[in-house]
Parts: sequence; C-alpha cells; structure tokens
Amino acid sequence: MESTVASKLEALLKLQSIDSQLDEIRRVRGDLPEEVRDLEDEIEGYEVRVRKFDDEVAALNDSIAQRKQSIKDSESLIRKYEDQQQNVRNNREYDAITKEIELQKLDIQVAEKKIREAHYQIEQKIAEIEGTKNRLEERRKDLDNKKHELDQIVSESEEEENKLTQERETASHDIEERLLSAYNRIRKNVRNGLAVVQVKRDACGGCFNTVPPQRQADIAAQKKVIVCEHCGRILAGVEQRVF
Repeated sequence: MESTVASKLEALLKLQSIDSQLDEIRRVRGDLPEEVRDLEDEIEGYEVRVRKFDDEVAALNDSIAQRKQSIKDSESLIRKYEDQQQNVRNNREYDAITKEIELQKLDIQVAEKKIREAHYQIEQKIAEIEGTKNRLEERRKDLDNKKHELDQIVSESEEEENKLTQERETASHDIEERLLSAYNRIRKNVRNGLAVVQVKRDACGGCFNTVPPQRQADIAAQKKVIVCEHCGRILAGVEQRVF
C-alpha cells in the first residue's frame, strides 16, 4: 500500500513539474494571445460596420434613383396635362388639369428635397466609412505586430512546448482517472497552477500556512494522499532540511 501511494505521489509530482514548465512558457507570452484575439474581434466588428455603411449608402443611392425617375414621370405628366389644357372645353376642366399639374409639381419638390437629404446622408455615411476604415487599418497593423511578436515567442519555445506536451500526455497515463481529475480541478482553482506541493520549512509549499508536526509525519509516511487543510493542494512529501 505504501509503495502504491508513494508511486501515485511521485507521478503527480512529475506531472506538476511538467505543467509548471508549460505554465512558465505560456507566462512568457503574457497577454499576447488574448490581445491578438481581442484585436481580431475588434477588426471583425469594424468590418461588419463598414459593410453595414456600404449597404446603407447603396440603399440611399437606390432611393435617389427611384426619386429621380419619379421626377421624370411627374415632368412627363405635366407636359401631358399642359397639352390637354390647350383643348379643354370649359373652366372646370381647365381648373382640374391645373390642379393635377400643381400636384405633380409638389411631388417633384418633395422628391427633390428627399434627394438632397439622401445626398447629405450619403456624405455622412462616407465620412463614417472613411473614419472606420482608418481605425480598421490601424488595428490591422496592431494585429500584424502582435501576431509577429507572438509568433517569435512561440517559435522560440515551440519545440520545448511540444516535447513537454508529449511528456505530459505520457505522465497523465500513469495517474488514475479520479486522482488526475482532482489534480486538474485543483490547478484550475489556484492562482499559481500548483496542485501538488511539498511541505517546506514546516509550511505548505502552495499557501505557506503551517503544517502541524503530526500531519507532516503522516505526509512523510506516504500511506495515504493528504491535502492541505487551508488551500486543498495535494501534499506529496516533506522536504528535508539541509543544515
């Protein structure tokens, strides 16, 4: 039983050592991966905004074309009514046609006003598009720089990271599933990623709270897996002091 627990703790310590090395590699990258993702999301947002503005400009241009055609139709009707006025038989017919001409002229005025408003809106949208494209270009440059910086860091440690990742996979196979699950859960819940520690100078190597002498003796005996009463980390052994 003793050797079985000891081998489990030894396997956990080995896995922790590998994970700590991987953590250090990733720590060197700092916030770069997250910054790259944030920039990619921001760029996508700007691209969506530009497409939306382009669609709005296209819709405004369509409305201008329709209103220009409406003006032509009204002008054609006005000419037709003016011709009819030359052949009216009484004042009532003349007044009715005159009213129709006035209505068409009013429609033209409304259409021209709407066209001017649409042109103004297009100018505003184009200004917004240009501003958004400028910000988009700046963010793309930032992204290229961040990616280049990250690629350099990754390339420098890629070989070592791949080697450690393979070692981690192998080391994980030597640990029973229940214990491995507990180890991974503890790692997620602690700040420094240390799920397995030793007792150093009478204290937990993770949270540095004092470990009582009797509990240290139980840990050193390695007859069962013991966790820190304060932080829940697995205590895999007691480091021998060198005097």
